[in-house]
Amino acid sequence: MARTRLYRDGTLVLEDFPVADISDHLADPSSVVWLDLCMPGPEDFAMVGEEFGLHELALESARNQGQRSKLDHYRTHEFLSAYALFVDPRSGRLSTSEIAAFITPRALITVRKDDRFDLEALVARWDESPDLTRYGVGFLLYGLLDHLVDGHFEAVHAMDDSIEQLEDLLFQEGRRQIHAVQRRSFVLRKSLVGLRRVVLPMREVVNSLMRPGTHLVPEPLLPYFQDVYDQVLRATEWTESLRDLVTSVMETNLSVQANRMNLIMKKVTSWAAIIAVPTAITGFYGQNVPYPGFGKEPGFIASSAVIAVSSVLLYLAFKRKDWV
Repeated sequence: MARTRLYRDGTLVLEDFPVADISDHLADPSSVVWLDLCMPGPEDFAMVGEEFGLHELALESARNQGQRSKLDHYRTHEFLSAYALFVDPRSGRLSTSEIAAFITPRALITVRKDDRFDLEALVARWDESPDLTRYGVGFLLYGLLDHLVDGHFEAVHAMDDSIEQLEDLLFQEGRRQIHAVQRRSFVLRKSLVGLRRVVLPMREVVNSLMRPGTHLVPEPLLPYFQDVYDQVLRATEWTESLRDLVTSVMETNLSVQANRMNLIMKKVTSWAAIIAVPTAITGFYGQNVPYPGFGKEPGFIASSAVIAVSSVLLYLAFKRKDWV
């Protein structure tokens, strides 16, 4: 599956043309080409590598899964590896869609490892800024990075909402809520680790593009890339704060459980103390020796009264201290 676009003199002139025509279009110095490949095979990589003169290490990185977010520099082009992020709002689970990009002076080649990346949203973002198309590949790269980083920010926001829902469950009573907090805390902590691995390296990626000497970003586009960089910093700082917040939630959950256990133990101990009084009295009168009132009705009445009064007094005393 391939998708193509041709810009000439800053204007979109052709779309979805055959990949075999790319060489003819690039013969015009005013042309800029975008080529997208979704889950390409070895023959597709061979064709792209030969057509654009791509380095074999860059092609190998594009073929392999699980690359770190990075920007590699080669003699004739740059290689970008990045991720689109998706967060399940109910469970807080994080999933990723890996995308690679070859950046040449007059072409941007994107390689999607799966079909979850929202390509239509990226194309719509490019079409929303027709006044920037005259900056060629720099404009296409800006749209791609801006789309990815906005997705990172939305993922961080969704994670924040999931943590807020977790906080609401934290102080609810019930065994089911306790298990829900423990399970979701683990899922969110795992998702934040994956989020951090994707978001943090993007700082260096965007910063490398803006460095003098790369010649990838025209000077008029620098403010736009700076805005993307600011978004990356915000997402990074928010991710770090959420990581601390999840840790705090987990520690608070342990404290809440410990307090509940202390309360249960306090109540059990109080009832044990109340029960100990009649046990002690009946045990005393169960000795095989005569005692006052032995074998007589007044003795039974007296012992029963002592049991009842002592138990009531202990219950009232513990109730006043909120032990039962």
